[in-house]
Amino acid sequence: MARGSTRPTSRDVAQAAGVSQAAVSLVLGDKWRGRVSEATAQRVREAARDLGYRPNLAARNLRLGRTRTVLLVVPALTTEFFAGVYTGAARVAAAHGFGVVLYPSPEGIGPARDPFASAQAALDGVIASSMAADALSAIRGDQLPLVMLDSDPEGSLGAATVNLDIADGVRQVAEHLLALGHRRFLHLAADIPSWTFEVRARELAARLATAPGTSLRTAHAPISFEGARAAAESALSAPGPRPTALICDDDKLAAGAYKAARRLGLRIPDDLSITGLDDLALATAIDPELTTVHLDAELFGERGMRALLAVLEGRPPEGGDIPVHLVVRGSTGPPR
Repeated sequence: MARGSTRPTSRDVAQAAGVSQAAVSLVLGDKWRGRVSEATAQRVREAARDLGYRPNLAARNLRLGRTRTVLLVVPALTTEFFAGVYTGAARVAAAHGFGVVLYPSPEGIGPARDPFASAQAALDGVIASSMAADALSAIRGDQLPLVMLDSDPEGSLGAATVNLDIADGVRQVAEHLLALGHRRFLHLAADIPSWTFEVRARELAARLATAPGTSLRTAHAPISFEGARAAAESALSAPGPRPTALICDDDKLAAGAYKAARRLGLRIPDDLSITGLDDLALATAIDPELTTVHLDAELFGERGMRALLAVLEGRPPEGGDIPVHLVVRGSTGPPR
C-alpha cells in the first residue's frame, strides 16, 4: 500500500506484521497477553506505527457498547494540584484508548449536577477527587463505575478508593517541628467539611498529644490568601503565649499566614515557623521558601485511572496509600 493514498486498515497492519487480523485486534486492544507472544505484539505495534494506523474508535465503541470516555470530577480548579491529577489520569487513559473530561463541580464538594443530558449514557466511568460518594448521585446514578480519590474508604458506598498517605504527611510535619523544639502550635485548618481535612486535624492532635508540654490551638479559614491572613492574624494576636509554629492545611493557607506574620512584625522562621501541605509552585515562590509536604498529583491521577480500568475489567484495584514526603525549606527553624 502506498503511504498517504488511503487510510491504513487493520488488514494492512496484519499483512505488514505477518499475522492475522484477530491478532492485530488483540494487540491494539491491549488484550494480547496470554494469547500471542511478546515478540508478535511488538511486531504488530511497530507495523501499526510505521503505517500510521489509528483504530476506528467509533466503530469499536459501537461493538463494545462503550464511549471510552471518563469523567474526572473535582471540587474546583483553584490550584495546580487538580491539574496534575488530570494530567496523570489522562496519560494513563490515552495509553488505553480512553479520553478524560474534566468537570469542576459548580457546587464544590456538595452534590454535583449532571454535566450532560445523561452522563450515564455518555460515560464509561467516573473518577472523583476530594468529594463524597453521595455527592455524585446525579452523575453516577447506580450504573456507572466510580473511583474516589482523597476520600473516606469507609464512606465510599462501595466505590473503589485511592488515597495519598495524608496522615503520614501530617505526622512528618509534627515530628519535624517537635524535633526543632516547638511546643506551642497553631493549626490553620481549612474551613471545609471534607474527610481529607478531618484526617489532618485528627492526626495532628493525636501526635502532639503524645509529646509532653505541648499545646495546640486551631483557627479555621477559607482556602484563600485573604481569608487565611485574617484568621491567622486574629489567632496570633489572641491573649496568652503566642504559638511558635503554625501548621497549615495547605500551601495557600500558608501564604496567607505569611502575610499575617509580616503584618504583626514577626520574622519567619525566627519568631514563627510555618508549614504547608501540597508542595505547589507557590511554595518556592514565597520568601523564605515553604517547608511543606509533597503530594505527587500526577501519580495520584495515574493510580486513579488505573483503578477505574481495573474496575471496568473486573479486577481488584492496586491497594495501599501513595507515600508522601516532607520537603524542609527555610520557613521552619528552632523557636527562640
